[in-house]
Amino acid sequence: MQRQIVRYKERLSGRAKAARRREAAAAAVLEAVEQRSAAEEEATPIVKTKRFAIKPMDPDEAIDQMELLGHDFFVFLNPGSGRVNVVYRRKDRGYGLIDPEFG
Repeated sequence: MQRQIVRYKERLSGRAKAARRREAAAAAVLEAVEQRSAAEEEATPIVKTKRFAIKPMDPDEAIDQMELLGHDFFVFLNPGSGRVNVVYRRKDRGYGLIDPEFG
């Protein structure tokens, strides 16, 4: 009976050690991912700034301009609202309009 108790305690001790090793490995992986994320954020600075004149036009004209330029989006001044809007091509081949509200 004494031998069984010793074996049982050893088995529990082994499981606890294995659990600690798994926790340590998981913590190491998490730390590596966090370091990589931080490095990627630092490694992706803005490399180009483009300035252009925003012309007043309605959304249909903006879509035509976007298609002529071959872009996926187009920034324009909406004379109806007086705000800067963006039209963009959706994956379903339709178009979207972003009309920001400042609040």
